[in-house]
Amino acid sequence: MTDRKLALVTGGSRGIGRAVCEKLAERGMDIVFSYQAGIRAAEETEQLCAAKGVRVLKVQANVSNSEECDSLIAQAVEFGGGRIDVLVNNAGIAKDGLAMRMRNEEFDAVIDVNLKGTFYMMRGVSKFMIRERRGRIVNMSSVVGVRGNAGQINYAASKAGVIGMTKSLARELASRGITVNAVAPGFVETDMTRKMTQQARNAALTGIPMKKIGSVQDVACAVAFLAGEESGYITGQVLCVDGGMAI
Repeated sequence: MTDRKLALVTGGSRGIGRAVCEKLAERGMDIVFSYQAGIRAAEETEQLCAAKGVRVLKVQANVSNSEECDSLIAQAVEFGGGRIDVLVNNAGIAKDGLAMRMRNEEFDAVIDVNLKGTFYMMRGVSKFMIRERRGRIVNMSSVVGVRGNAGQINYAASKAGVIGMTKSLARELASRGITVNAVAPGFVETDMTRKMTQQARNAALTGIPMKKIGSVQDVACAVAFLAGEESGYITGQVLCVDGGMAI
């Protein structure tokens, strides 16, 4: 056991989630992260964080399942010696398509992971944070949840819902010393965006006032700020990391 803080990050095996795990490990936090599939990527995240001198635990879990969320939280609490100091709800999926052609299961799958999974994790972790009368919860929303986007009605609904839950829980937990905030990334360089055609990338750039694509580090730094001591008087807010897309 150490006196280091413990951060629990969902969807931490790659992309933004991995960058968040690494950044919080750099800040000296022990890390528990979940992954749904891809053990090799999870092991890479584990090694990258461990190299920074912190303890790391990877847990396979599907956040759309409330029982698996409860198990993940229980393992994190045990690993952290009875507490979780930071929760980052990063796990998410997208199943894009025009509304008129979207199947029920495509809508439901996105809501189950992005919205309900975030709720399950906040509900479970907040109980332990209330007992400690301190904590930081950071939820991953999206610029799409702020302004909408054609072809992403399910994703937009889930990410707008995350913002609503963030503001509501912030009001519930503020008197207990717990902050609840959201980060809303814009167009960020990830494995998914790297597969886009140059034409699609150019089209996306036209909607970004800064005329450049963001990095996972841009998002991770915002999360680390909201997870740190210096953000103690900030709660219920949405920090857009989007190069100005939401203006």
